[in-house]
Amino acid sequence: MAKMYYESDCDPGLIRAKKVAIIGYGSQGHAHALNLRDSGVDVRVGLREGSGSKTKAIEAGLKVCSISQAAKEADVVMLLTPDTEMKRVYDQEIAPNLTAGSAVLFAHGFNIRFGLITPNSDLDVIMVAPKGPGHLVRRTYEEGGGVPALLAVDQDASGNARALGLSYAYGIGASRAGVLETTFAEETETDLFGEQVVLCGGLTSLVKAGFETLVAAGYQPEVAYFECLHEVKLIVDLMYEQGIAGMRFSISDTAEYGDLTRGPRVIDGHVKETMKTVLSEIQTGKFAEEWIAENEAGRQRFKELETSDAGHQIEQVGAKLREMMPWISSGKKLQDVSGG
Repeated sequence: MAKMYYESDCDPGLIRAKKVAIIGYGSQGHAHALNLRDSGVDVRVGLREGSGSKTKAIEAGLKVCSISQAAKEADVVMLLTPDTEMKRVYDQEIAPNLTAGSAVLFAHGFNIRFGLITPNSDLDVIMVAPKGPGHLVRRTYEEGGGVPALLAVDQDASGNARALGLSYAYGIGASRAGVLETTFAEETETDLFGEQVVLCGGLTSLVKAGFETLVAAGYQPEVAYFECLHEVKLIVDLMYEQGIAGMRFSISDTAEYGDLTRGPRVIDGHVKETMKTVLSEIQTGKFAEEWIAENEAGRQRFKELETSDAGHQIEQVGAKLREMMPWISSGKKLQDVSGG
């Protein structure tokens, strides 16, 4: 059984004794900065010149400065910029301003796992990765709860890196829900795999395939949308709250029988073999190399795929139906719910 840490395992005094720099003020950045501040930690936010987030951070009562200045002032630097920008930011603005004994933290292991960033040997290298988006990290903290997190130590120069990581997790509220110890490699590989085959890639492809099958068979697109996309949230919420068995207890016997007998026919051995191939591409670094090359080439293929999917019939039908149900998104636009 994996080791889980909770508040009683953490020393909040460790992080409160440090000066912490949060680099970036997007989804995770704003949550970490505000939660740490409210936990009594000395926080500053490091932003690039001209950042659109500067006003938001200042209005939230946070100290804002350049990335290089934030790194120079801090004992603990948490990098929360996009994966594809992190190497440049670290090499140019953070590394030159770090002193021996400082700690560099990450919320995702991509740049360490694939060797894009190599911190000096006199630094602690720690990961504290909340298992949820930033708005939930912030909201649950304010409600007295927390989002679980993963903890990993890649480099322990001080001999106290794990304790410092746990203290940081306490500061953002993660230890209220539980902190699971892992490695940078395990977090990175499982995170990419989950995104690609289940949470994002697998789910969206399954939803579109179901929608297309019903529409091609002559059923109304609106009915297909409700059956294959809208109701996904109802099932996922039940699974989130009670597990798969709890979800099955809550649905009809007809639905459960269809689940048990037809589900394995759709997600069959062929699909699992494809999943193994995708996992291998992650483990060998093939996916990372492809994604880095795509960014270096200007993201042309990425943009083409994104534009193509945005024009899918399910998006057009869904947009019209959601206009009649404004309470679903509470008036949010795409940019309001993105990670930036």
